[in-house]
Amino acid sequence: MTANNNVEILDDEFQRIVGTNNELTQLADSLAFAEGVCWVPEKNRVIVSDIPNNRIISWGENEGLSIYREPSGCANGNTVDREGRVISCLTKERIVIREEHDGTMTTVADSYNGGKLTSPNDVAVKSDGSIWFTDPDYGFLHPELGHGEKPEQDRNRVFRVDGETFNVSLVSEDFDKPNGITFSPDESILYVGDTGRTHGEFRAHNLRAFDVENSKVTNPRLFVDVEPYVPDGFRTDVEGNVWVAVGDGVHCYNQDGELLGKILTPEVAANLSFGMSDNQTLFIGATSSIWSIKLNTAGSIRPSI
Repeated sequence: MTANNNVEILDDEFQRIVGTNNELTQLADSLAFAEGVCWVPEKNRVIVSDIPNNRIISWGENEGLSIYREPSGCANGNTVDREGRVISCLTKERIVIREEHDGTMTTVADSYNGGKLTSPNDVAVKSDGSIWFTDPDYGFLHPELGHGEKPEQDRNRVFRVDGETFNVSLVSEDFDKPNGITFSPDESILYVGDTGRTHGEFRAHNLRAFDVENSKVTNPRLFVDVEPYVPDGFRTDVEGNVWVAVGDGVHCYNQDGELLGKILTPEVAANLSFGMSDNQTLFIGATSSIWSIKLNTAGSIRPSI
């Protein structure tokens, strides 16, 4: 094992990925809680949800920092679809929305089986246009959001939304608090994080994997238990490695669940995204700050259909 101030090398493969010039660059500070990190290629900028401040901010290499959307409905997770439209999970509004190219907002999911969604958290889009998102109860743990005392859904779930009909279907309900969600580069595997440990030391703190067969998932299994604390947002790279925001920064796991190394951040990391023109810059939201680091691998891009 080798380490410097920012990187902890646990495998030679990680040394290749991070290279020798692996300094973290701080892009912003003074956020209340940085989440929902997402590179938006059409706008050539990264957006980050600042949940308690009810806004989404953005950073561009030429423009610097600016407000992207305010109010944001206390947006949490963000992603982009194949058409470049931003998909957001709104914690306060309890819906999933799509920002159209003209700036209008389309609600893509707000209920399931007649009950309002609980607290949409994070989201991923598959190449067929379907939208997959997690719906834990974190919003109900913050009275200031005004959700009331009891969710209309009887448990925390993972859902899939048909990209054309907006029909909401169940993916899984076998989670304590489903959180981060993403696909492998070829979309054959769905990864979902469980962060139950946020409300109990001996509760779930892992990533689970599913085989994907069209609109269904099979073969649920443990991918990795994450330490310290819990796995929050995560993404895959083109080589199939899984990059996970955790308590001490970002952990990189290979496809077998082996920890290759860590990128250490001064504060707890909550989410991340690959971006820039070559998709080789990792952007990290870490509590009050946003960071970037250049890598020798690129984030995965949805396969062609």
